[in-house]
Amino acid sequence: MARVSGQIDVAKSEAILDAALDIFVERGISASMEEIARRAGVSKQTIYNHYGSKAELVQALTARRVHEMVAPLETEEAAADPETALAGFARVLLDKLLSERSRGFLRVAMMGAVEAPELGQAVWQAGPRTSRVRLAEFLDMETRAGRVACPDPMEAAEFFAGMVIGSYQTAALLGVDRPLDGAAVDRIATEAARRFMRAYAV
Repeated sequence: MARVSGQIDVAKSEAILDAALDIFVERGISASMEEIARRAGVSKQTIYNHYGSKAELVQALTARRVHEMVAPLETEEAAADPETALAGFARVLLDKLLSERSRGFLRVAMMGAVEAPELGQAVWQAGPRTSRVRLAEFLDMETRAGRVACPDPMEAAEFFAGMVIGSYQTAALLGVDRPLDGAAVDRIATEAARRFMRAYAV
């Protein structure tokens, strides 16, 4: 069955984002849009039609990562079981942090931000800032429902993310390999959620 226009656009967008991630990790943020277009199998104009600038492309890459990260907070079951939802958020956060492609992208984004501050701002706004805001919104909803007591949801969100990330993020940015297998990731995520819920118990 033929795909409709919207499906084709989604497929092209994903191809562009996948190609951009690979190229940025390989060559840095200064890589050209022509290189990304060749890898994605599209024209440079197609990239500009989807994303108006390199900063918007970087922002879209980061937003896709955050969308996957906050997905556990947005299921039907999440509101009624915040501890499980938080553990899910933590698990994806760690998985992304430990992914070779993700680590590479964060490193090149930080280096690129020195010469192009707008790219650093795009990564910050679409990435850490947005993920913490979404987590804070979830904690605010849970506080209003009486399942947790977070007087400052944004601060609580920062505490939780920091507890999960620990020094793993610093190691990742420095290129230091600190591998965690699936069992270790599950253990850290579950324990972080358990301790958080106990700290903010009603």
